[in-house]
Amino acid sequence: MKNRLRVLRAERDWSQAELADKVGVARQTIVALEADKYAPSLVLAFKFSRLFQLPVEKIFIDEPETDKGKK
Repeated sequence: MKNRLRVLRAERDWSQAELADKVGVARQTIVALEADKYAPSLVLAFKFSRLFQLPVEKIFIDEPETDKGKK
């Protein structure tokens, strides 16, 4: 799952720690989210939605997994 968190955070000049504090998670969670290594829970996704005043689908982009073995 891709996301726009890094861009949205940078637009507001917030550090990863500041964003983490605003949504109640560890900074490492923000690091993992921005690196596309972690998909947020629904609760966390809605916290970001409220914070940035954007629909969830404007922050998180679902990319279907491809079947690597199929042609």
